[in-house]
Formats: sequence, structure tokens, C-alpha cells
Amino acid sequence: MIISMLAAICIFTFSGCSIGSFPDTGKPDSVDGKKLKVYFLDVGQGASQLLVTPSGKTMLIDAGNNDKEQTMLDYMKKYHISKLDVVIGTHPDADHIGGLDKVIDHIPVTTIYMPKVQSNTKTFESLLKSIKNKGLKVKTAKAGLSWDLDDQVHVEMLAPKGTYEDTNNMSAVVKVTYGKNSFLLTGDAEAESEKAMLASGADLQADVMLVGHHGSNSSTTLKFLKTVNPKYAVIQVGKDNTYGHPKSAVLSRLQKQGIEVYRNDKQGTIEITSDGNSLHIVTER
Repeated sequence: MIISMLAAICIFTFSGCSIGSFPDTGKPDSVDGKKLKVYFLDVGQGASQLLVTPSGKTMLIDAGNNDKEQTMLDYMKKYHISKLDVVIGTHPDADHIGGLDKVIDHIPVTTIYMPKVQSNTKTFESLLKSIKNKGLKVKTAKAGLSWDLDDQVHVEMLAPKGTYEDTNNMSAVVKVTYGKNSFLLTGDAEAESEKAMLASGADLQADVMLVGHHGSNSSTTLKFLKTVNPKYAVIQVGKDNTYGHPKSAVLSRLQKQGIEVYRNDKQGTIEITSDGNSLHIVTER
């Protein structure tokens, strides 16, 4: 049923830094016409990133697990998101797409990307129903795609490079560039996908890297990390999660490379603002 529904509704087309903390009021900064804001939303043991460009264009990547649906709607209200220009569901895992159905139900979406991979879960089926109900056409998330989110912010999709049995390696990986600053957002991409990205010759260097698969040992290989060479790393992970994420070996690898690490479980939502030259990092706590 799910596969037939997918076929029916989805058309697949193939630096510096300063650090602060959220003000006590919790009132979000408004877009001032000069800054790119990247929010690594605290959705517990899951992942979600919200981007707002200098001109007010918006992109949402993932939306946490099923129990974070209201949390995601609250974030949309908090950050005054009345529309989403681009939505990316990196791969079918529930902790990444679980909240996307409710977001799509309540927020107008212009374009949605998902990798060409299916999942026999109620979570995936619910997302497909929401996409169908809104009359959206899914575009295939794959390496080689690129677009300008606005006239100053460029998005390039670096993965998936092929087809993999493990859905984590089917994760959409995107690099977002604004001026001299760049962000690499990796989903749950594992070593196999990292190897393919390295072999592709793509420019992987980024100032900020979302650590793959919540800091699992399956991801963030040393060669990949050295190639990306980020100044800052963000780990989207829930407090006291049953997976033991992030793994000590990954944390050690990041430390040895001199990378400053931010984590949702310790600091809540992490907001990184770029003016195209420097980065300003604000944490919820």
C-alpha cells in the first residue's frame, strides 16, 4: 500500500565567531536583511535544522520524531515561519521525518526533496499522506543538485551518490554557502556515503558540520572529518539516550582535530548566525 501510494503521489526528478546565549525573554531575532540564520533545533534524540536567509527564504531539514510534532509547530510559531520554501526529509527514519507530516499540514511548502527510498512504517505513510493532501510533488534528493535559496545563499546536495541498502547511507547531505561561510548538514550519512562523497571530488570543506548519525561510530570517519575541516561541530542528540550517542570515539576524534563541539542535549537549540564573513553562535542554555 505504501509503495503504491508513493508511486501515486511522488514525482521523482532525477571566519570568526562570537558566542552568546538566548535572552531570557526567548523572543527570536527578526531577519535583518543581512544575516543567514541556521537553527539546530532541540528535538531530543532526533534531528532538525531550520534555515532563514537574508531575504527571508526558509528551508527545513527534517523535523524530529513523532512525539515532536507539536514541538515543531511551536518552533515554526516562535521563529515566525509562515511558509517553507524548501523542505528536505533526509531519509525515512522516524527520528528525522516523524514531525514533518504536521509541519506540512500546517505550513505552506513550495518544494520538498526526499531520497528515492521507501519505508514500510506508519510514520512514512503519514508523511506521504500529508504530501498528497497538500498537492506536493516530491523531488528526488540526490548528489549533483544545486540551487540558490536566495540570491546570496547557495545550496548544493552532495549525497546520496548512489543506492545503498542501509537507509542511513541514502541520507540527503547538503552544503549551504553564504559568502565566506558554509555549513555541511549530513543527516545520518555513514562511512560508506562519506567515502563516496570523498571520491566525488566535491568541495566538502565547511565552517560548521552537523556530525553524522547523532555522533554514532558509524559516521564521521577521520578522513572525512579532516577533509571537511570544520571549526565547529553540532551534535543533534537527546539527553540520556539509549543509543549511547554521541560515542566517546567520535568526541575524541573531534577534540583531537581541535573542533569546538555544540550539543542539543547540553545546550538546547543552537542558533548560528552568519553575515557572510563571521559566525555568531547562541545557545539556549
